[in-house]
Amino acid sequence: MNETLTLALAWVVGAVLGAVFFGGLWWTLRKGVASKQPALWFFCSLMLRMSIVLPGFYFVGRGHWQRLLLCLLGFITARLAVTWLTRPSVGNQPAQEASHAP
Repeated sequence: MNETLTLALAWVVGAVLGAVFFGGLWWTLRKGVASKQPALWFFCSLMLRMSIVLPGFYFVGRGHWQRLLLCLLGFITARLAVTWLTRPSVGNQPAQEASHAP
């Protein structure tokens, strides 16, 4: 396969892995905070997300540091994208606490 195509594919796979990891984290935070057992949610989510991402990095890298670096770059890009997409809108800001003393 063409080396440029291989490196581009490594970046895309890294972005997908990042979207799965950070999207899953966002989903876990929304579900876990409202749960009666949040520690179980967070622990199971971490194990599941790591069991997807770590083998993904391993198979993309396969001993080539350039592929691994581009996969990491895609992963970080996905983090920025998920952070931007899941940011609270301006109207959803929590109300400020009223002052209690004059």
